Amino acid sequence: MAHLTAHTHLAGPVDVDTYGEYRTSPETRFTGRITDDGAFTARPFRYHVYGGWFCPWTHRVAITRELAGLHDIVTMSYVDDERDARGWAFRELHGPDPVNGFTLLREAYEATEEGFDGHVAVPMLWDRFSSRVVSTDPTGIGVDLATRFRHLAASPVDTCPPALRDEIERLDRWIGPAVNRGVNSAGHDPAARSALLEAFELLDGRLAHTDFLVGGALTEADVRLWPTLIRFDAGPNAARTINPGLHVYPHLWRYTRRLYDLPAFRDTTRFESFTAPGATKPPWA
Repeated sequence: MAHLTAHTHLAGPVDVDTYGEYRTSPETRFTGRITDDGAFTARPFRYHVYGGWFCPWTHRVAITRELAGLHDIVTMSYVDDERDARGWAFRELHGPDPVNGFTLLREAYEATEEGFDGHVAVPMLWDRFSSRVVSTDPTGIGVDLATRFRHLAASPVDTCPPALRDEIERLDRWIGPAVNRGVNSAGHDPAARSALLEAFELLDGRLAHTDFLVGGALTEADVRLWPTLIRFDAGPNAARTINPGLHVYPHLWRYTRRLYDLPAFRDTTRFESFTAPGATKPPWA
C-alpha cells in the first residue's frame, strides 16, 4: 500500500527493493471514444488526461490538446517520472493528483475495473462524470481531442481535417512501427536500426520542399512523429549508437527545430524527463 504524506496525498519514494521492478505486457485495454450521443460526449471540464512528461505518447496528446485550444476545457496532470512494481504514482516532482487525490495511478484503473490486473498506462483519459477510465489509446485520444471539442474551443488548429485523414493514417501505419516504436530497439537491433534510418532518409526527402508532412499544413501526422524526433539524440541515440545524430538529415533537422519554436510543442517538452544520464542536451534545449 502506498505511503501517504500528510495533507498532500503523495506516494512515498520509488522502492524497487520492497516492491520490485514494474513488469507487465503493454496493452490497450480501454478504448472508449468521444461521440455525439454515446457514453462519452464532449462537455467542458468533463475529462482529464493523466500523462507522463517522459512519455512520447503522452507528448502527442499534450501537443494536440494545446493546438485544439483545450487547455482550459480538458485538464491535464503528470505522474512522477519513475516507478516500481506499483506502477506510476504522484510525487512531489509534479505534484499530487488534482482530480481524485489518488497516490497511485493504479487506483484509477481499479475504480474502473474491479480486480484490475493490467498495464497502468499513460496517457490515460479520465471521465469525471462517471469516475472511470475512458481510454489509454493515444491515437484515439488525440483524434478525439482534435475533432470533438471544436465547438467549445477558441481558435483551434484543425490538425485532423477530413480531407487529410486517410493520408495521416496511411503515414502512421509506416512511421509508427519504423520510427515511433522502432527507435528504442534501433541501438541494439540491426533490423530496427536499418528500418529507422531508411525512414529518416525518406522523411528527409519528403520534407525537402515543405514544412509539414501532409497537405502543407500542421496535422496529427506531425504531432505523432515529432515527440520521437525531439527525444532521439537525448535518449535512444544519446551514445550515438544508431547514427551521428539527427542533424545528418538536414530537412528533418530543420523541421524538428522549426516545430520546437511553436509554443504547443516547446511548452509541452521537458527535456529533464527523457534525457539519458550524462547525455548532452541538443542545442535547442
